[in-house]
Amino acid sequence: MDEKEIQSFLIISSVVLFFLVVTMILLFTVFQKRKNTLLLEKKDAEKRFEQEISKTKIEIREETFKNISWELHDNIGQLLTLAKIQLQSNSSYEEVKKTLDKSLKELRALAKLINPDTLAKISLEEAFGQETKRLNRLNFIKANFEVKGVRREIDSKAEIIFFRILQEFLSNTIKHARATRLSVVLNFSDTELSIIAKDNGQGFNTDKNGQFGMGITNMKNRAKLINAKAIISSVPTKGTKLMITYKY
Repeated sequence: MDEKEIQSFLIISSVVLFFLVVTMILLFTVFQKRKNTLLLEKKDAEKRFEQEISKTKIEIREETFKNISWELHDNIGQLLTLAKIQLQSNSSYEEVKKTLDKSLKELRALAKLINPDTLAKISLEEAFGQETKRLNRLNFIKANFEVKGVRREIDSKAEIIFFRILQEFLSNTIKHARATRLSVVLNFSDTELSIIAKDNGQGFNTDKNGQFGMGITNMKNRAKLINAKAIISSVPTKGTKLMITYKY
């Protein structure tokens, strides 16, 4: 190989090497940008998730305070009024005592709800159980709650989302469904948790826009936040059913 060929070979090699280096630099730059973009997206997603959890906690608290106000006025208030009437009508000591004892029992139950950290201190099944007991206590509806399977530990933030979804379902059942019966089942299987809540109310058209449509969308979107799936099915005059599935 003469000197001219060697020079040509070196030039070609240098050019190829240059393009290889440039290509590697470009690929590395693109990779870094993509990595930074993914990190920012992850941080944004985490921020939105935390904001939604905070929003959900506030909604739970607001709904709880509404329930407390409702119970104070419609339940405990009536019991105390009854005790007053009994005293004025010279009812027996036992009758007045029974009414006041029931009032104290209701106040103690409310005191547990007032604590903003109640949900964080109890399990999901305890929280669900308290909600159904409250409905039975107030005679709004005949509610039944059941736990199946062996309990699994669930992320506390997921429990908050589940509780809010159920709270919204129960609220709609009481306010709009005109139901007389409600059942809630918490089923722990080997691979997933399923939550089924259903009433025997008037039902509605799930394709209908408006209040019910917005409620269904909210429930589904909340479930997606924790990689769960919420399905709401309803038939007019046949009742409404909510099913949530969550893989461990």
